[in-house]
Amino acid sequence: MVYRFIILSDEVDHFRRDITIDADASFYDLHEAILDSVGFTKDQMTSFFICDDDWNKRTEITLVEMDASADEDNYVMDGTHLSDLLEEERQKLLFVFEYLTERCFFIELREIMPGKQQAKAEVVRSEGNPPAQTTVMEEFDVAVPAVNAAFDDDFLSDDEVNLDEYDEEDFGDLMEGNPFENY
Repeated sequence: MVYRFIILSDEVDHFRRDITIDADASFYDLHEAILDSVGFTKDQMTSFFICDDDWNKRTEITLVEMDASADEDNYVMDGTHLSDLLEEERQKLLFVFEYLTERCFFIELREIMPGKQQAKAEVVRSEGNPPAQTTVMEEFDVAVPAVNAAFDDDFLSDDEVNLDEYDEEDFGDLMEGNPFENY
């Protein structure tokens, strides 16, 4: 069985990659195919997240073992086959390629082709230039306050910050709408 994924970015208009890959390939193989298709170096920490239809993260597949906790399942890319976690068309995934800012590609399993096999991943459609792999911190227009070395016991006490005053709307969504509605 072969999967065809569509990969989009919310940072760059007209960017798209379609990758076909055997369902028995690992998430690491897909990771490599994505990085190769966009010309990214392979020295950054990355993760896949399987998402629900609203892009809420559900299951993480990490590049390296992150947590040995027995409370929940841990998935590592090179030990997890695509077919272990992906079973239906239109399944949504995120591929986080920059942890600091949570920059990512939006991925959809667009087609499942039963009865086919494929030796290695293949880019079958490539449009546009990808976003930059890493963000230059100088690009952020953020004022960092000077740090006072003599913090007292009341620094950021509960009376100064009341999280109940904030709604979810104050923080915004990762992304509004469906990036795949035009594809």
